[in-house]
Amino acid sequence: MKDNPASSYIESQDPIRKGRFYFIFENPEFYFLTDKTKRGLEMKDIIVDEKTGIKTIRGMIYDMDGIGHKVAIKWLYPKSRYEINSVVGDAEKMEKRYREIREMTCPDNV
Repeated sequence: MKDNPASSYIESQDPIRKGRFYFIFENPEFYFLTDKTKRGLEMKDIIVDEKTGIKTIRGMIYDMDGIGHKVAIKWLYPKSRYEINSVVGDAEKMEKRYREIREMTCPDNV
C-alpha cells in the first residue's frame, strides 16, 4: 500500500477522452470516469461494487425539500481489471442517457 492513500485518486491533468457529459482521466492505477453534470459537488463517500471492483465517489445534491441524496460523481476503474474500451462504453451509455433526457426536457435546445 502506498504511503498516501489519497494519491490513488489523483488524476492526470488533461482528459484522455471527453464527451459532452463526461471526462475520462487516468493515473497509473485507475481510469476515472467523471460526470460533467455533477462538477463542483463535494466528495462525501466512496463505495465499492463488490462484483466489479469499481469504486464510486459520491457527492450530495439536495431536492426542493432540502433532503440530501447521494449521487455518483466519479467512477474509478482499476486498470488491472478494465481496458479503456470498457470505460468508454460506460461513458457513452451515460452520454446517451443524458442526451435522451435533454431531448425530452428541452427539445428546442437539441
